[in-house]
Amino acid sequence: MYFIVVKFQVKPASAERFPEEVAEFTAATRAEPGNLWFEWSRSIEDPNEYVLVEAFTDDGAGPHVSSDHFAKGLESMRPHLVSTPKILSRQVDGDGWDAMGELQID
Repeated sequence: MYFIVVKFQVKPASAERFPEEVAEFTAATRAEPGNLWFEWSRSIEDPNEYVLVEAFTDDGAGPHVSSDHFAKGLESMRPHLVSTPKILSRQVDGDGWDAMGELQID
């Protein structure tokens, strides 16, 4: 699977409404057959930073980045961003989340 984490530094004026601005892109991506998850979080240290954690099947990442909604989604974000997003993208073994071995809850 492809595991991707992206950090977005959002303009202070856009920070509160950023989830609404990306809602259409989020819904379209989550509906893709190859999407495993697409989850937004907001930093507790910096209220202007959003973090996107996403994963795709091995065959799902290519169609995602070549989709119409991908290009449209990126353009819809552009006016709300302070800087180029930072990304970590890796192909990893597995097809989903595993239980954390170091912290087991019965």
